[in-house]
Amino acid sequence: MALFGLFSKEKKETLDKGLEKTKESVFKKLSRAVAGKSKVDDEVLDNLEEVLISSDVGVDTTLRIIERIENRVAKDKYMNTSELNSILREEIAFLLEENETAAVENFELPQSDLPYVIMVVGVNGVGKTTTIGKLANQFKKNGKKVVLGAADTFRAAAIDQLGIWGERVGVPVIKQHMGADPASVAFDALQSAIKQQADVVIVDTAGRLHNKINLMNELSKIKNVMKKLIPDAPHEILLILDGSTGQNAYEQAKQFTKATEVNALAITKLDGTAKGGVVIGISDQLKVPVKYIGIGEKIDDLQVFRKNEFVDSLFKN
Repeated sequence: MALFGLFSKEKKETLDKGLEKTKESVFKKLSRAVAGKSKVDDEVLDNLEEVLISSDVGVDTTLRIIERIENRVAKDKYMNTSELNSILREEIAFLLEENETAAVENFELPQSDLPYVIMVVGVNGVGKTTTIGKLANQFKKNGKKVVLGAADTFRAAAIDQLGIWGERVGVPVIKQHMGADPASVAFDALQSAIKQQADVVIVDTAGRLHNKINLMNELSKIKNVMKKLIPDAPHEILLILDGSTGQNAYEQAKQFTKATEVNALAITKLDGTAKGGVVIGISDQLKVPVKYIGIGEKIDDLQVFRKNEFVDSLFKN
């Protein structure tokens, strides 16, 4: 039997387990915040502010949440501390709702005669290649024909890693030698995808941020070359972030959104950290929807982000 529509019981259990460290951390801090208090007063709100900031929700997003709760307290006059958990849940769901994408189930793709193009960006070490492999696996499981493009030619390891994932998932990887022109690799990948009548092509790009101007120029060149074959490509510029780095992930996100037009986020490694609150802050501050979350090391442990299920797992008693 499905839970939350098409969201299976097994996936929900995986999500619950993946967010366990964050949930435990938040609940412990919340318990301390309301200890000895029966109603939500200024002291409780100050403590709550500290809880959210220390949970990597971020200062600006925390202040928005606190302000909304203050307004509710003023309106209701008396609010019991036992209600705080459900109120927080509602307010966080509201923030996430503002930036969510249209409902996506089972890694669906828009109908088109040409391949759907995803250009993947992100610094090295965030799980970029692994996420691409897991994404390819999910699309393939959903009956889609996938082509991968190894356009991170800055590191030989990146090309090799993507090749290994291609073999593991059973999808072709279009690659050239280390140091090759990334735009040329992207062009070859799209050309091959069109020839094979593929449904989706996922193009990896270099993960360096030491020179934003060079990065911006490189990504622009890749995008322009893609458009020669598929005019509206890339359809998705997916930024991969490591959730375990907390506010550092937010800083990376700010830099990448300045360098290119990111329109979707994937946040990885949420299972090994208590910093899962960063998902809330990044979504709120950047106004870019979180589309995927990584909550484990298994090949299937990449999920489409669903705000209701995420918030439910985070605040589940």
